[in-house]
Amino acid sequence: MTNQSANLEKATFGTGCFWCTEAMYESLDGVISAVSGYEGGKNPNPTYKEVCTGTTGHAECVEVTYDPTKITYQELLEAFFRSHDPTTLNRQGADVGTQYRSVIFYHNDEQKRLAETAKSELNKAGAYANPIVTEISPASKFYEAEAYHQNYFAQNPDQGYCAFVIAPKLDKFKKVFKEKLKPEVAHN
Repeated sequence: MTNQSANLEKATFGTGCFWCTEAMYESLDGVISAVSGYEGGKNPNPTYKEVCTGTTGHAECVEVTYDPTKITYQELLEAFFRSHDPTTLNRQGADVGTQYRSVIFYHNDEQKRLAETAKSELNKAGAYANPIVTEISPASKFYEAEAYHQNYFAQNPDQGYCAFVIAPKLDKFKKVFKEKLKPEVAHN
């Protein structure tokens, strides 16, 4: 048996609330895990309460572990840019603050190049009415969010925010990315 973990890679994205981001990436075939957490700030071991103040510098984000033989970094970037509004600074919907910024934390030079190219090409093409403000920064220390944030949507589908914000967003995402969904997700 081969060691699959040797072939896995990491990608980290912030698209606003990490509950939405995690649910979307978890549905993609080739994504092994999507873990909600915090990155890009100055406080060591930040808590959700601290990050929510907007003073730690951390963004709510998701660290994705994926198999590049099943899904490419470019496909993960496409999911990133198509799953939120990358033109709003420090805001996604009703969530406002630097912790909700649009951000890509790259793990190597190739990810940086691909992210910068995607952002530039989308801006040149006029894909959005306004310029993309997505921050592209080197990955730093990722802090896993508290246990109750992990798999939040899957465990709380009837909770108000999940039912009225995440569910419709996830349904739309699944329609756009139906060819890339995990088999068990595509048939639900």
